[in-house]
Amino acid sequence: MADGLEPEQLRTYFALMESVSVLHHAVEQQLQQEGPLSYVQFQLLARLADAQGPLTMTELADGVVYSRSGLTHQAGLLDKAGLVTRGPSPDDQRATLVTITDTGLALVAKVLPGHVQVVRELLFTPLSAKDLRALDDTVGRIRDHMRARPPRSAAPRKRRSAEPAATEE
Repeated sequence: MADGLEPEQLRTYFALMESVSVLHHAVEQQLQQEGPLSYVQFQLLARLADAQGPLTMTELADGVVYSRSGLTHQAGLLDKAGLVTRGPSPDDQRATLVTITDTGLALVAKVLPGHVQVVRELLFTPLSAKDLRALDDTVGRIRDHMRARPPRSAAPRKRRSAEPAATEE
């Protein structure tokens, strides 16, 4: 059996996950009230707004760490709402480009002030400048370590088998 986490590691893990969950919930509520947008829809629109040009579906999926099928669904909803457009890439027949529309940019501009307020209040208010630098350094190293693995879009797609997985009794 694998060794467990040390008590300090376990406390840190649970504190991190709880903090992320509380922040995510508050951001989701704000986006639903002001958007209405889901968190992943906001992430997609914000990435597209920041990119200042089209991105491929793969670039979006890797950037927001979302499944290809889930991203296709969300991009379809955003397209139907007139917030993005999708079209073939002139450089790669297999790629689909996604571009934010003026309506999408306006929606990001509308929800961004409330988003910033929630993040500032919940995440940054209790931190000193020294704490912020330490957190930025620590979280950056963790993210870079995790991102060193191939992106989800590079993973082979799992085939669904007709037979159920065997279970041990």
